[in-house]
Amino acid sequence: MGRSGRRKKITKYRRYSFFNIGTLLFGTVFIYMVISTFMYLTEKHITPYEVHKGAITGNYRYQALSLRTEEVVNAPQSGSVRYFEREGSKASAGSVICAVNETGSQSLASISDFELDDRDESRLRDTMMSFTINYSGSGFQRVYDLKSGVEGLISEIVEDNSSDYVSVRNQCTAPDSGFVIYSIDGFETVTEDQLTSDMFSQTSYDEVGLRNQKSVRAGDPLFKLITNEDWTLYFPIDEKLQTELADAEKIRFRFLKDNETFTAPFAIVRNGDEAFGRISLDNSLVRYATDRFLEIELVLNKKSGLKIPSSAIVERTFYRIPEEYVIQNQDTEKEIVLKVESFAEDGSSSVRYVTANVYKKEDNDYLVDHQLLNEGDYIQLEGSVNRMQIQEKDVTTLHGVFNINKGYAVFREVTVIDENEEYCIVESNNIYSLAAYDYIVLDASLVTEDEIVY
Repeated sequence: MGRSGRRKKITKYRRYSFFNIGTLLFGTVFIYMVISTFMYLTEKHITPYEVHKGAITGNYRYQALSLRTEEVVNAPQSGSVRYFEREGSKASAGSVICAVNETGSQSLASISDFELDDRDESRLRDTMMSFTINYSGSGFQRVYDLKSGVEGLISEIVEDNSSDYVSVRNQCTAPDSGFVIYSIDGFETVTEDQLTSDMFSQTSYDEVGLRNQKSVRAGDPLFKLITNEDWTLYFPIDEKLQTELADAEKIRFRFLKDNETFTAPFAIVRNGDEAFGRISLDNSLVRYATDRFLEIELVLNKKSGLKIPSSAIVERTFYRIPEEYVIQNQDTEKEIVLKVESFAEDGSSSVRYVTANVYKKEDNDYLVDHQLLNEGDYIQLEGSVNRMQIQEKDVTTLHGVFNINKGYAVFREVTVIDENEEYCIVESNNIYSLAAYDYIVLDASLVTEDEIVY
């Protein structure tokens, strides 16, 4: 048989339908994910907050301005200048602080000639720490003050470690005893009655370092002396703090530079419409002589309790029910029973027993949810014909939070004893309120009572 007569066997491949079980499962999962994503993006997101004990302290930090008795000493003539005293050291009257137009060796010791001792390391570290604590982005020019200060301090350390003999003439001596400072900033003559709030903005603060100047002209400032160990700190205060400290004669505060705490006389001074706190000190100036601005924290006798965010606070209205009209629940103080008589539109009455949660007991009254009762209802005294009618005068308002320990929102009354812009301190010894480690809704505006919270 010829090739043309042979039959060709053709095998057809089976076609698979697009709609099979795998496609169906994948499509189902995909649709579920889309729906879940949509629901997540559109539903309310309730953030819980765990209640802890605490106190409010962080709102009482201030940049305090230090005013002292200061005397600027100017150069008697022009020429090159060399300094001999450490900045911040106490110099007696007549001590040689520097010299102008000196003769003798001008060479300085090289860094390799000595090592920093513990005191020198501490001084450098304190200088940079002070800058770090007081730094703000709006006062970047203070970086240059740091550079000048560190260069001056290093120069001073090198001078102290130089063994070169120096013959000094044209000496500049301290006219009075005092702490030696190698900078000026324009606040040397400022007095209390000249204070303004603008002075506390460090964006305009300009400190001029004197230690690094190689030469001076006659009349240029060489150094300054703080001639009295009595000094004063000032800081601006608002009306709230004025009220809180109105009767304070002494105040306890902490320097954040080194965490040292002091108690000192305190007073409020006023210049026009502005008020300032004044702290008077008569010691420890040696620790802070080089600082014009010092960050302080007032250590007030703040009340402690449960610390909660202000956003968790909500207001609700309640009916006040006298104790004698309440049927006590023997198992719990948080729940009571009321015998309520209601009237229909046709004038008929009905009596029912209503179980009510107690949100607060105030004097001899119980506060219950106003939604359980209607104005005009009567609360009957059990075993008596006496009754009281629910009226508008029985309505009161409470501040509280939504407790979500059980998975749904339950209003709990709180008594605020201290607060600032972000947090409140509430009493912790109320059986109708909160306890430490309870969970509450961070933003009370997002939920209603009895709403289930996932």
